[in-house]
Amino acid sequence: MARSWATLGIDLHLEPTGSGGLRRGLTDALRDAVRTGRLAPGTRLPSSRSLAADLGIARNTVAEAYADLVAEGWLTARQGSGTRVAPHGTSAPAAPAPATPARIPARPRYDLVPGTPDLAAFPRAEWLKAARRALATAPFHALGYGDPRGRPELRAALAGYLARARGVRADPDTIVVTAGFSHALTVLGTVLRARGVRTVAVESYGLDVHWALLRGAGLATPALPYDDLGTDPGEPGEAGAVLLTPAHQFPMGTPLHPDRRSAVVAWARRTGGLILEDDYDGEFRYDRQPVGALQGLAPDRVVYLGTASKSLAPGLRLGWMVLPPDLAAEAASAKGRVDTVGALDQLTLAEFLTSGAYDRHVRSARLRYRRRRDALATAVAERAPDVRVTGIAAGLHAVLRLPAGTEESVVQAAAWQGLALHGLSFHRHPQAPTTPLDALVVGYGTPPDSAWAGALEALCRVLP
Repeated sequence: MARSWATLGIDLHLEPTGSGGLRRGLTDALRDAVRTGRLAPGTRLPSSRSLAADLGIARNTVAEAYADLVAEGWLTARQGSGTRVAPHGTSAPAAPAPATPARIPARPRYDLVPGTPDLAAFPRAEWLKAARRALATAPFHALGYGDPRGRPELRAALAGYLARARGVRADPDTIVVTAGFSHALTVLGTVLRARGVRTVAVESYGLDVHWALLRGAGLATPALPYDDLGTDPGEPGEAGAVLLTPAHQFPMGTPLHPDRRSAVVAWARRTGGLILEDDYDGEFRYDRQPVGALQGLAPDRVVYLGTASKSLAPGLRLGWMVLPPDLAAEAASAKGRVDTVGALDQLTLAEFLTSGAYDRHVRSARLRYRRRRDALATAVAERAPDVRVTGIAAGLHAVLRLPAGTEESVVQAAAWQGLALHGLSFHRHPQAPTTPLDALVVGYGTPPDSAWAGALEALCRVLP
């Protein structure tokens, strides 16, 4: 389907195949327009906001396409002069170019996108020891198809650990092991739909992949308000469930206010609704006592969701759900007739937890991430006094509040520097009933220790 760029009279042939497909389509169309000379060197492109409105697509899609082309050298981005066609991208081919394989995105020099820990710090030696012990003692039947809820050794270890570390009230029989959070959310979407739920209220800021998974299950995902006290679950309309990050709102970094914790639990008990609690980084608290899991207040109305993705590594694909007793059997059934998570990895994590290796690793990681957070806050205060660092009492990322109207230009400048990061608008729900804010969401967990100083310097160079 051709969508016209009315301001310059160029037809951009974009196929409506989802946000990822539109981004690739827009990137390819703009690159082709520059390559063939339809966009001349020095041409100033419209702002991402105006082009998005013209094409009828999300502003984030345009901003990300611009950033890709800046990184490739087809466009230039300079603060104050906007985004323009680079001087060298004009030669038109004499004949059609041969088909080329799909472009593999260039790896950024520094990755500050939130959501990933320092993978170089994965405890390989301790994990290998745990794997050897687990394999040596595993019964033969552990290598069979298995219980869809997961290995009993891991469910027992998780019940003990979560009760001690997060205040979760769990019985091994109500725990279902999953291949990460997205897998858990997919299973829950199936269960909720089968129960007659049609709407799951979500937070104004979060991850679009989670909203898409719920919508893929046939569930509407209206956004809850957000204010100075954080997310306001209030009375979530006709929703049969709400998805929250109550201990450390992602990405804003605020915990759910105590009054609102009580209110959402009261709503769930009064209406029979469910609270889906995403405790994505519960282990990492720095300046205050850990905020206990909401599940401890109402284990009969809260589904607690956790993973090893932040504490260890997302590549392990290990997560878990602690469910109300009446929901556990339905979730296990929706997951499938047999276990779909590797038994050896489950047994290894069980050994890692019970041996104390997990606690030792988390303590070490907490100190390392706290040092990085402190260095980030100090550097921004010294180099960019107009930028305010928030949401840093916990977690692996910070929110940098920017002067109004500067987010897009800073994200583009960062791409030009080979620095991958997200603007806050990337995480804003399309129907969020809140006033947009200009900010960056900076993940300080991903770079290895050897690259952290360089990443921080590159970040400070692009801040206003």
